[in-house]
Amino acid sequence: MTHPQPTRAAALSRLTDFAANMGHNYAHKRNFDYGPDADTEQDGWRDNVSRLSPYVRHKLFTEQELIAAAIEAHGARDADKFIAEVLWRGYFKGWLEQRSEVWTDYVTNRDAQFKQLKALGGLRKTYEQAIEGRTGIDAFDHWAKELVETGYLHNHARMWFASIWIFTMKLPWELGADFFLQHLLDGDAASNTLSWRWVGGLHTKGKTYLATKDNIAQFTDGRFTPIGLAAEAVPLEEDKSYKLRPLKIPPVPPAAAAFALLVHEEDCHPESLVLPQKPALIIGVSGPDGKSPKGVSDKVRAFSNGAVADALARAADHFGCDTVFWNQGEKLRDILAEAKLERLLAPWLPVGALKDAIGKEVNGNNVRWIMREYDAGIWPLATRGFFPVKKKAPDVLRAMGMEL
Repeated sequence: MTHPQPTRAAALSRLTDFAANMGHNYAHKRNFDYGPDADTEQDGWRDNVSRLSPYVRHKLFTEQELIAAAIEAHGARDADKFIAEVLWRGYFKGWLEQRSEVWTDYVTNRDAQFKQLKALGGLRKTYEQAIEGRTGIDAFDHWAKELVETGYLHNHARMWFASIWIFTMKLPWELGADFFLQHLLDGDAASNTLSWRWVGGLHTKGKTYLATKDNIAQFTDGRFTPIGLAAEAVPLEEDKSYKLRPLKIPPVPPAAAAFALLVHEEDCHPESLVLPQKPALIIGVSGPDGKSPKGVSDKVRAFSNGAVADALARAADHFGCDTVFWNQGEKLRDILAEAKLERLLAPWLPVGALKDAIGKEVNGNNVRWIMREYDAGIWPLATRGFFPVKKKAPDVLRAMGMEL
């Protein structure tokens, strides 16, 4: 499997290559995981999935661009399944933005579970066997190694993996979610956390996902027939319910004094931001290691840092101004002071590790947040489940010039 390059040029190239498969092919074959060995130019077996997720997760292109490409290639009706998958991402982002305590509690519980690993030898042994692919469950062991080696797992494999982790291995879901964030190039606080919670029966209360031998055999084209899997998936429970806190959409910043634009790894397409005027300075920041107390893989670190570096280079050309990379060992206010700037604009920083790391400091520097039109339209819809979002999304997209 070839590793994606963290640039907008690579993102657009992959988007162009896959556009022809966003219709019937995707709708009927997306759930099959043919494996990394099938990913070659000759056989084209993995033409059933886009592998665009690392790019859209870093906004090297936007969800709006992705949906527009699908409609242009196939029309909204034939691209419905692909568009729905894009909307799932917006649903997860909006759901977590409006219930940020879910992330906070995940981090707290994750850290507590790591302490438990040090105290409980049996639990630690099972965890180490799982992350090293030494469980004896053929499919699971393959996916653990594939994830570490490539930074990618097919979406269906992620569900099977999480189910086996929780219900067969009896490991804490938070440690599995952390393992994914250490290694997935597309590791995202919302999609990852809520998907693991969904498999375990916490996101949709009482609804779990059970990995079975027959289902795995069918959708891996017979590559695996794992034995010893849990026969039932008893839902996980938690004492807490999470209150919805409706999202407050920030107003468009007015034209005023000169400002610096902050470009971060959550949004690497500064050229398409709606700004009141050209920035005087572009500041880039990336913090992938904050995703896990164990840090992240070299691949994840290189992709996130590379995406921001690419964004800075494009922004310098587009806006015709200087750029600087913010090393988090220095103070943001010192960078602004050296540039003689008092105002800071930044694309919205969603709930997650980077916001935990820099959110307070950024907010302390007279920042005005910019929320993209797509996010401002889709995210507030995520008040309950996904299907109300899918039902209301056409009206939001129509206002942006896309007819579903």
